[in-house]
Amino acid sequence: MSNKVRFDDRVAIVTGAGAGLGRAYALLLASRGASVVVNDLGGGRHGDGSSKKAADVVVDEIRRNGGKAVANYDSVVDGEKVVKSAIDAFGRVDIIINNAGILRDKSFMRMSDTDWDLVHSVHLKAAAKLTQAAWPYFRKQSFGRVVMTSSHSGIYGNFGQANYSSAKMGLVGLANTLALEGEKYNIHTNVIVPTAASRLTEDILPPDLFTALKPELIAPVVAWLCHENCPDNGSIIDAAAGWAGKTHVVRSTGCILRKNLNEMVTPEAVRDNWESVTDMSEAKHLNSIGEATGELINSLDKMREGNSGDVINKLDYDKRDIILYALGVGATTKESSDMRYLYENHENFSVLPTYFITFGVRGLLTSSIFENVLPGVQLDPTRILHGEQYLEVFKRFPTEGKIESRFRVKDVMDKGKGAVILVEQESFDENGDKLTTTQMSVFVIGGGGFNGKRTSPHIIPTFDHPKRKPDMSVQQKTNIDQAALYRLSGDYNPLHIDPMIASLAGYSQPILHGLCSLGFSTRHVLHTYAGGDSDLFKAIKVRFTKPVYPGQTLRTDMWQEGNRIHFETTVVETETPVITGAYIDLKQVQQPTVMKNLCSAKVNLESDGVFEQINDYVKSHTEEVKKINGIFHYVVTSKGEPTAQWTIDLKKGEVYRGEPKTKADTTLTIDDKDMIQMTLGKLNPQVAFMQGKLKIKGNIMLTQKLKTLLDANRPKL
Repeated sequence: MSNKVRFDDRVAIVTGAGAGLGRAYALLLASRGASVVVNDLGGGRHGDGSSKKAADVVVDEIRRNGGKAVANYDSVVDGEKVVKSAIDAFGRVDIIINNAGILRDKSFMRMSDTDWDLVHSVHLKAAAKLTQAAWPYFRKQSFGRVVMTSSHSGIYGNFGQANYSSAKMGLVGLANTLALEGEKYNIHTNVIVPTAASRLTEDILPPDLFTALKPELIAPVVAWLCHENCPDNGSIIDAAAGWAGKTHVVRSTGCILRKNLNEMVTPEAVRDNWESVTDMSEAKHLNSIGEATGELINSLDKMREGNSGDVINKLDYDKRDIILYALGVGATTKESSDMRYLYENHENFSVLPTYFITFGVRGLLTSSIFENVLPGVQLDPTRILHGEQYLEVFKRFPTEGKIESRFRVKDVMDKGKGAVILVEQESFDENGDKLTTTQMSVFVIGGGGFNGKRTSPHIIPTFDHPKRKPDMSVQQKTNIDQAALYRLSGDYNPLHIDPMIASLAGYSQPILHGLCSLGFSTRHVLHTYAGGDSDLFKAIKVRFTKPVYPGQTLRTDMWQEGNRIHFETTVVETETPVITGAYIDLKQVQQPTVMKNLCSAKVNLESDGVFEQINDYVKSHTEEVKKINGIFHYVVTSKGEPTAQWTIDLKKGEVYRGEPKTKADTTLTIDDKDMIQMTLGKLNPQVAFMQGKLKIKGNIMLTQKLKTLLDANRPKL
């Protein structure tokens, strides 16, 4: 039962729910726990007439089956009245299914204004008005699910349905925009393209086909789109007769119609290149206006004579460079999925995708790209900070080769106390194929105040993570020499190695490279959601907010939203976020897995001192403690999360941090602070057990013998 898709405590509004698809949606949602507002004007398929019977019959059926429902007879154009029915009856609204519709089919030549306006009002305007009325409630509760109903007529066109098809395609555009505006509030808007028997098609479809296209076969697809665990937002889902698939609008790669920006496009040039313009063999889906604009900018850049303003840098790399980088970002032989980055003879030996960001740093440090960008400003390494970073991958990385990187300054922004230089980099392999595009925001302290613009249309945005607890978390301690190791991958900024330079920059010690922390988090995400397979990596975007000191522990908190993994990186010792607004787009998501060896990374806890004192006692009383003859495994939590593990092996007379080397007799789970209180005698172990503060698995009676160790160490604590 617990695995069923449920809608308990959710309130759904289904328009046109008196029959057909709407009825099937309402009945299914109600049977899964939702309270349903059954909206139906009771009119005919042409929008004429009205009757309360259609809605009442469905409400009665839901109630007979033990569900909750109320009827609403308002026109869907009166969206506020429909939403008010939900608020009055149930106190909230969570789901909107815009299903109501009418037909007024005529050829375009013979279509009247009334035919056009009525269809658009019921389909497009009504969906907008109803959703708009519910929107404030969705935002306030940080949850909402909206389903728009389009059709094949909208996507492909249909004779005699100019009004209907344009309204249905308009719903796709409306859904795309609402998906963007609602994303940060956990409001998802999707489109269903159903093929089912309904009042609109009862005398249009052949009888046998009408019977086969049961609305009940569509309803489960729509129900999932309404569920809180459905990750899709802005999707078009086609469904019919027990089949469902996703529809995309795609665009060809196109063709440049002039050689440079000084030429004009001629009709002859269009004619001569038309085959390339319309060639869909390598068409691709663009996810946003930003991507479409980016494609245009790339075309404009190619038209600039001689690539003016570009700086070209050529670099070689081999397996040694790949392995050195992986070690620099925390890859370890203790984690099996890291071996593909560390051993050249591994069957899946590959490159960590973020390695290619280092080409940008190396190229910038050795180029003159910043010359004349900020006249009169000395670019001092201690005054330069890495603000944001983007990387997109287009082709599988070879494990060795020659790379040509082309850099250009896309924009310069005046932030008052500093300046932000936006640098774009493209990398190509030996065959001239594009491998990556990166974008770096460089913040120059003291470089502002030149009355420049504060923002840029070229910035690839970051996105806040969902407002819920992380779906997965991985933490790993950095090495005290992490920066010294990472800099060997090409970032030789002395800020990361020289204490004097770090002091001049205002830091107590050299700081870790932001891109090093980025590499840690990328590994964590790839292992957790891609099985460590770098071929599934598509793109990454991050914002660097605070410095990290070598030796500190990084925790990567992750939230899955479809193929996008939002993440935030935090220094565990200070609970300070250091990478925010971050995400990794994957080509495909695998079943999440946990990096066990990394999750047990050491974090300093108050109870560490207890176990260290116990260790001293065990060493000096070996024969005495061996009489207890037990192995105890402690799991110490902090803020509800397992944070440290200790083993007290009184068979061998050993106390050490980590899991037992052999099977434990007893496993004890306790919070760090409760462990201190219990050791000090301020918390009785039996009381702690009864209150659930101390959880014990295995030989409970054996734990009573541990009292000797705690009592012996109490005076020292």
